[in-house]
Amino acid sequence: MPQLSSHSPLGDLTVSEEDGVIVSLDWGWVQMQSRTPVLLRARDQLNEYFDGTRQNFELPLAPPGTDYRRRVWRELIKIPFGATLTYGQIAAQAGGSARSVGQANGKNPIPIIIPCHRVLASTGLGGYSGGDGLVTKRYLLDLEAHQAGQ
Repeated sequence: MPQLSSHSPLGDLTVSEEDGVIVSLDWGWVQMQSRTPVLLRARDQLNEYFDGTRQNFELPLAPPGTDYRRRVWRELIKIPFGATLTYGQIAAQAGGSARSVGQANGKNPIPIIIPCHRVLASTGLGGYSGGDGLVTKRYLLDLEAHQAGQ
């Protein structure tokens, strides 16, 4: 599977491609680097996002998961840059419960690009399975709030 790693403010990130589409984004660095057109676009768009010049990703995505999880992830992509919704609000759109949305969020294989960090618990921040957990979620939310002028 072609993979390309890059440095970010959140540490090293590796994007993986399969058949010309992005299938995952993971924390860490891989030894075997592939510089395919879609991986280079993903790297460049992530850099632009962290630099504050990109608010929306324009990449072909195919996250592996159940039909329900993919439905939840499609709803996450609709959350505007700098905005947040609750797990319950996503459940109202995608079906299921706040808990099932939380579980789908935790299994999101393409965090940041599929912005699961924009989903909050009704009582506060909620959880985050990427990077350093809630520290990473707070960083992403603060980054977007600052860039959106909030």
